[in-house]
Formats: sequence, structure tokens, C-alpha cells
Amino acid sequence: MQAKLHEYQTYSKDWILDHPYCALLLDMGLGKTLSSLTAIDELLNTFEVIENVLVIAPLSVAEKTWTDEIEKWDHLNHLTFSKILGSKNQRLQALQQKTDVYLINRENVEWLVEHYKQKWPFKTVIIDELSSFKSPQAKRFKALRKVRPLMERVIGLTGTPSPNSLLDLWSEIYLLDQGERLGKTITQYRNRYFTPGQKNGHIVYSWDLVPGAEEKIYQKIGDICVSMKAKDYLKLPPKTDNVVEVELSPQSWKKYKELERHYVLELKDSDVVASNAATLSNKLLQLANGSIYDENGEAVVIHDEKLDALERIVEDSQGQPVLVFYQYKHDLDRILKQFKQAKVLDVSAGDIQKWNTGKIPILLAHPQSAGHGLNLQQGGHIIVWFGLTWSLEYYQQANARLDRQGQPYPVIIHHLVAKGTIDEDVMKALKNKGLGQDALMAAVKARMQEVGDIGKVEV
Repeated sequence: MQAKLHEYQTYSKDWILDHPYCALLLDMGLGKTLSSLTAIDELLNTFEVIENVLVIAPLSVAEKTWTDEIEKWDHLNHLTFSKILGSKNQRLQALQQKTDVYLINRENVEWLVEHYKQKWPFKTVIIDELSSFKSPQAKRFKALRKVRPLMERVIGLTGTPSPNSLLDLWSEIYLLDQGERLGKTITQYRNRYFTPGQKNGHIVYSWDLVPGAEEKIYQKIGDICVSMKAKDYLKLPPKTDNVVEVELSPQSWKKYKELERHYVLELKDSDVVASNAATLSNKLLQLANGSIYDENGEAVVIHDEKLDALERIVEDSQGQPVLVFYQYKHDLDRILKQFKQAKVLDVSAGDIQKWNTGKIPILLAHPQSAGHGLNLQQGGHIIVWFGLTWSLEYYQQANARLDRQGQPYPVIIHHLVAKGTIDEDVMKALKNKGLGQDALMAAVKARMQEVGDIGKVEV
């Protein structure tokens, strides 16, 4: 198939060519894979300045998305690739192949670094979903940090650069510039731009930006980061966010408040015990959904209010396919029991094609497994969040499975929110995190002149 890059894709491609290390902060659906591969092809075959490229990505993306794009487009299908996936022997065999593009899942980065040590052979590295390296304590970040000096080109791709707060940016930007802009260590970065927020003695639970720090951070990274929002470049159908309030019965509400106040809930044959605030938060989310794991790991049903709300949405959809995101195994089990027509997403079983051709009326997916690289926009336009997630990254990526280029209908996103519960806190947190991330995206946003010329990046 012939590919005609949109103007914003050409801009992204040229940004990679012009910057040895950089980040494309592109909304889902803006074709960052195609832009990146086109840049790779030019670096390999037009300018001949690189020999090969390593792409680090989520497993499903490394397994399918990048290779599908290579095989799809005429100007790319001469590129060869090797997937460093599977067993150790399979990965070693993949490394022995001489090829243009090597693909590896992020979970195997530590293994790859240990395998090569200081003989690291990949001078050009693309990190797809750069935000998955946001933790400076993570083994994958520490491993990649060791070999970063051996790389000549590093490109980071993500639509969610700061899913929780601007603290997330340090490790991501470090992998690009080795600390040139935000400091050599997370401590330097934190001390320069943040002040302790919530704390208990010497233990700090949260960090707040010092006045003016946000703008300074944006200015620091603006020369290597370019941002684009889908709404500015794509003519997508409108999206509607709908909160479906679920009222708990007096009996269920009493159980919820008992657990919330005392960290303990006494059930008929067992107890639920939350040892700390984090565990309590998780338990309260479970209970809001309708079931909860007891001290023996058994799921105990508390109420069916969210199942009833989901049934009303399915009925109101009048046969239109519905994509449902769940959080816990007991949520999945209960949904499958009540909705016999529902199917759990299984990429290996061809469920993407089945969904996109209208053969699956209710598709069930966990946001972590359906968050990257899956094109589901041809199969439906209705999403239901049965259980909510604290992660803005998973939330936005999951919604983008339907709300993306090629979607012909207005997308409706229903959120089942148990009234008065922690569900409401999660919704507020997602909104606040989204506002913060939008500020970052706007600060390094690529703007194009009306006449079609490429404008400069404003910070």
C-alpha cells in the first residue's frame, strides 16, 4: 500500500532526522510508528548513517504493531526485522540474524543489557512508550542507563509523558540526554524543582512543584521534545464522557463504611483485612465494583449494582458492540457469568479481527493488556469502565483503542461510579492528572502554519 504521510507525520519524521536524541509526545492515533519507521528507512538507506535500530516496546506492540506497519507500506516493506521475543534460545537466535530492525519487549531489556554488557551493539534505539521507563528505581531503567553512553541516537515515543506528575519526567528525559537538562540524578531534579508535600518525619509521600518550576521544566526540554494532540490534527468524531452513578444498597454501604473506617470487614465465613492505606484503597475499589477478596484469597460477592448498570447500558446499546474494561479477576468472572455473549480479548485467537468485523457483541479487556497497539475502532464506539484505574496512562491508552483515527462514529465512554465511594476519588484524580499532562503537552507543542509550512516549536 502506498503511504502518503500527513504533514504532521512528515514533521515528526524530520524531527527524528534532525535530533540525535529526542521525544515525540504524540497522542494515540497520530501514526508515530509510521513516522518513526520512515525516519529509520531514511537514516538506513538514504543518508546511510546508521546500521540497524533496536525498538523497545510493550510485548504486544513488539510482537505485532511494528512488523505490521513494515509489511503494510510499500516504502517500508524492504526493511528486514527480527523479534527478540520468546524463550532464551529464541531470543539468542533472533540476535544472530543480521537485520535492519530488532524488536524486544521492555521486560527483556535487563536481560539484553546483561547479555552484551559493554559490547552493546545498538547505536540507535527507539523506546516505544517511553513513559514505561518513568521509574528511576525500575530494573529496566537502571539497565538501559548503563548502556546509554554507548548509544548515538535515542528516540522516545509516548502519548503520556507524565501520567502521574512531572516527577515522572526525569528518568524519561535522562535516557535521551543523560541528565543534561533535568540533572544527573533524580535527587538533583527533585531538589531543584520540588518541595516536600505530604510527609511523616523523614518519609516524604508526595512532592509539590515550587512556584515557577513547571514553566522552567518545559523550557528545559522544549528543544528536544515535540508534542501533538490528536484533536489538533485529526478530524475525529466527538467523544462523550459519561458518568453512570451507581447507588449502593444500605447493606452494601454499611459494609463499605465499616471497611473504610476500621480497615477490617467481618463477613459471614471470613474477614477482609487491610494492613495499610494502599491495601485499603485497593479493597475499597473491589468492594465498589461488587466483590472483594477475603483473607483466604477467595472472592466474596457484596452487591450486583454495577452488573445491573452494565446490563442497562448493553440493553440501551440495542445490539451495538460494547468494549468493557475490568480491573479484577472477580469482576471478569461475574461479568462472564451474567453475560454469556461476552468474550475475553485474546489477540492470539484473532479476536481483533472478530471484533472489528462485528462478531463479538461484548469484548472484555484489562486496560494493561489492551492499552497499546491494538486497533479496535472498526468494531464499535461504546466503552464501559466497569472498574476504574488510578493510572492515567492505562486509562488514556485504553480509551484510544476506539477513540482514534478511522473511527466513524462518536465514541461514548461510560464510567460506572459507585456513589460516595473511592470511585469518585479516582475520577477526580484522573481529571487532575490529565490537566497536568495537558499543560506539559501544550508547552512543547508543535504548531503548523496555516499555509502548510512547518512552523517552529514553541515553548
